[in-house]
Amino acid sequence: MESDRSPRCARCDSKECRNGKDCFCLSQEHAGMYGDEEIGPLHSAAAAIEAEHYGRKTRLGEIIEFAKHLGCERLGLAFCIGLAEEARVIEAILAKQFDVVSVCCKVCGIDKKQFGLPYVRDVNRESMCNPAGQADLLNLAGSELNILCGLCVGHDAIFSMVSSAPVVTLIAKDRVLGHNPAAAIYSQYIRREFGV
Repeated sequence: MESDRSPRCARCDSKECRNGKDCFCLSQEHAGMYGDEEIGPLHSAAAAIEAEHYGRKTRLGEIIEFAKHLGCERLGLAFCIGLAEEARVIEAILAKQFDVVSVCCKVCGIDKKQFGLPYVRDVNRESMCNPAGQADLLNLAGSELNILCGLCVGHDAIFSMVSSAPVVTLIAKDRVLGHNPAAAIYSQYIRREFGV
């Protein structure tokens, strides 16, 4: 029986890959992936931003530098309606250097009843989130880099699947923790809820 070669790096205490160890004997194959005409420039830009701004710029600042490094002129902003004010501020900041197109999660106002989706509130009509439509509209608008601002878990995955442009996340939604999902890891009380 062949041994399981599934990566479980989170369980590794040594992280010898930092010093060049190739636990999976795939370094040449993986290195070849960065020769791809789409992946290569993104990787190069990401590495440049990491090297130049590590620990000195906010994530928003790094996204701006990343977009500039890629030569982007038009950015897409896909946001949750619950973060409309944050989206307004983000758009104002980005618009100083880029043409920004933005789209709200409730775009097109499709009723959840059409797909038999559960309502969050006790109301007669509730529009569903439309992440595929958000991505489609940004595709049609010709965005060169799309920025996620608080899309729901799962909706972010759909958006990324449909988006023609690369996708980066600025805000990961966490309604309970003020959009700081890492706080669940840092709090012993919350970790306890997960049995850790």
